[in-house]
Amino acid sequence: MADKEKDQRQQEPQQSVVLKSIVIGFASGVFWSGLGAVAYYFHFTEVSAASFIFRSFWQTDWTGTWLAEVLAILIIGILSMGSALIYYFTLKNKNGIWPGVFYGLALWAVVYFVLTPIFPAIPTFLELSSDTWVTTGCLFILYGVFIGYSISYEYHEFNHTAESYSNEERV
Repeated sequence: MADKEKDQRQQEPQQSVVLKSIVIGFASGVFWSGLGAVAYYFHFTEVSAASFIFRSFWQTDWTGTWLAEVLAILIIGILSMGSALIYYFTLKNKNGIWPGVFYGLALWAVVYFVLTPIFPAIPTFLELSSDTWVTTGCLFILYGVFIGYSISYEYHEFNHTAESYSNEERV
């Protein structure tokens, strides 16, 4: 039984960690932007996923519907795959909570300071309420920690397993 597991781990390519990172990115984008939609519904924040994706470019009735919110959440999930790959290629070997916290804060700053002019339906940072700042900041931090821990775990698990199998072969 151990030999079968050993053979299976040896056949698992390094690309599988990259593919797992992409899946982690999609899942975390959908999950955390979904929580952001819940926060918007309960008025903890003034912005939602649909605000960024649809209402900034189309001023139609359907952009205020739940369908627009769901589509925007899925689009953010797709965009989040790129964010996860950025984390994978830059910070995958970092352990602990802090790389994810800083990554989430950096993404939050990029979205609210750099990208806000692209989205006219979103008020400028200083026009947003402090509730929006805190809620979205916390969501981005949690998103970063989720991505950071998940990707780092997969990376270290793959490398630890590969090392242990190569050490067993030497013996």
